Amino acid sequence: MKRNIEPIAYHQDTESLAKFAKALGHPTRIAILKHLENQSCCFTGDLVAVFPLAQSTISQHLKELKNAGLIQGELKPPKIKYCIHQENWQIAKSLFQQFFD
Repeated sequence: MKRNIEPIAYHQDTESLAKFAKALGHPTRIAILKHLENQSCCFTGDLVAVFPLAQSTISQHLKELKNAGLIQGELKPPKIKYCIHQENWQIAKSLFQQFFD
């Protein structure tokens, strides 16, 4: 059987949905997003006080959410303030709604 070695060209919405879904693939990240949704913004230390996890673990989860575009960080030396990236949050909600409808 001959295999096709051509790369699959996915629609941009499909790739975006997969990126968001991957970021949501851990319960802590979902909990962080729920927490941030009820806050205007917060610092990593604030999240460490809320979740019983090491600061490095929280930071890794924040990095994944930021890489997916679901949150944004603003440097306020020596801290980083995080909040929901509102535009991408709306896109993610819309894509998931379309997927499940």
